[in-house]
Amino acid sequence: MSVLSKVNVYRRNIMRNLTKNIGKPKMQDDFILVDKAEIKKVLICRPNGRLGNLLLITPLVQEVAETFPNCKIDLFVKGTLAPIIFENYSVVNKTIHLPKKPFKSLFEYLKVWISIKNESYDMVINVDQNSSSGRLAVQFSNAKYKFFGDAIDQQAEKKKDFEHIAKYPVYNFRHYLTKLRLFTNSNKIIAPLDLKLSASEVANGRKILNELVKNDKRTIFIFTYATGAKCLSEDWWEKFYEQITKEYKDYNIVEVLPVENVSQIGFKAPTFYSKDIREIGSVIANGDVFIGADSGIMHLSSSVQTPTIGLFSGANIKKYEPYDNCSIAIDINTCTEREYTKTINSILNNGKLNSYSKAI
Repeated sequence: MSVLSKVNVYRRNIMRNLTKNIGKPKMQDDFILVDKAEIKKVLICRPNGRLGNLLLITPLVQEVAETFPNCKIDLFVKGTLAPIIFENYSVVNKTIHLPKKPFKSLFEYLKVWISIKNESYDMVINVDQNSSSGRLAVQFSNAKYKFFGDAIDQQAEKKKDFEHIAKYPVYNFRHYLTKLRLFTNSNKIIAPLDLKLSASEVANGRKILNELVKNDKRTIFIFTYATGAKCLSEDWWEKFYEQITKEYKDYNIVEVLPVENVSQIGFKAPTFYSKDIREIGSVIANGDVFIGADSGIMHLSSSVQTPTIGLFSGANIKKYEPYDNCSIAIDINTCTEREYTKTINSILNNGKLNSYSKAI
């Protein structure tokens, strides 16, 4: 680990310790929200720039929009991906970007905090309780209703899927609303990840795929890359690719390449490469199943409602597994070749049911 990386780790730890108790003395029990129409401007704080983490807040954005139909939402984030991901979310008014390197962009960094302080938000919501910047943004704002993202232990006992990183912010938000004496349906199904592709984007994805495979076969997408320990070995992928090419001779098997333009199977399959997130999503939306390790692209596949098989080798399955539309997470340490085939067959036989497939 470089000296700069070590400093960054220490900085994060210090900030978390300094901010962990912000907002905890009370949960605004003295406030009651009588009229939903009172909430017209909301700030959701997720100061993170990773593709997966931004896609994983789309269920919360949908929940807030449904709860307060007259509101507009601003997003407090990092990086440049949020405007692309939320391009077709009419409820999203703007994104506020925290610089990735605050010490090198001190003026821009201060401008962000001043802008949050000067905005007249009715409600500010922090997604991750461990985010020091998120907690500070809630505290710093002038909003009447402030939710710091603290987990509700009782919810964990009631909901089997509470651990999921896209779901527990919604459960916690619903619980916060009950503290404001606002009725919420705690048993309502949580919305899926959603990139909200347009019909024209999906049609363009179909065109790109057709030009690549030049046939009318159904398509299985694979994504062989992931970061760090999540990246499965070349040997594992070589064996898996050999297995599925033998089993699914009547299907196209297309590898979606990462921005690094690398392949764990030595580019043996037809490949699709793009740096345009929405274009990648539009191509995957035309597939019948996506198979890949835990990554931003795996969550992208979920967000375009393509049945997704997430390959996991660690203990984070419940937290990051793809869900909805026949999607499933698999522990590669316990799954056999026969079980892989059975799972893929089950998805392919059930077919793909979503708005994107109906639009093309």
